[in-house]
Amino acid sequence: MKKLVVAVTGSSGSIYAKVLFDKLVGLKNQWEKVGVVLSDNAKLNWELEVGPVDFSAYPFDFYEKNDFFAPFASGSAKYDTMIVCPCSMGTLARVATGISNDLVTRAADVVLKERRRLILVTRDTPLSLIHINNMKTVTEAGGVVCPASPSFYSKPQTMEAMAATVVDRVLDLAGFDHNTYRWSENAS
Repeated sequence: MKKLVVAVTGSSGSIYAKVLFDKLVGLKNQWEKVGVVLSDNAKLNWELEVGPVDFSAYPFDFYEKNDFFAPFASGSAKYDTMIVCPCSMGTLARVATGISNDLVTRAADVVLKERRRLILVTRDTPLSLIHINNMKTVTEAGGVVCPASPSFYSKPQTMEAMAATVVDRVLDLAGFDHNTYRWSENAS
């Protein structure tokens, strides 16, 4: 059973976080705890892009961005995976440089120092050399940068289905067992 941290930061792409939340609900038999922290900009973007949401409808533990008493602010809590979805370039920069100024960046720092899984779902485009170097730094530290680049060979018909092509890759990276389109395994 996994103990998972999901952070949602201020980059556009709230649909990815929503699809991730919904899929995690469907995978409840594979996780023990999901701790969630949303940045202020993430909450704003969610309202603008997806609409109003009642986060209490999700079976997750929600924490405020400055709650350093959250269990995953320490390695002793043994959360094994952290997903930042979407991950803003500002969050990427703070993670890459070890600046732990809120719960999102502290949790990412903990996951990296404990040699556990950190998956950053970046969405911004185009990328500057600063962004690319920050991605390189996080990768060298053991994190995985998984750009929110949808695939189309499964012929997604809705925005949610298109977002799911990215989220399903993230779930694979996080070690979940789930049904998804697999290249050369699904009939066209």
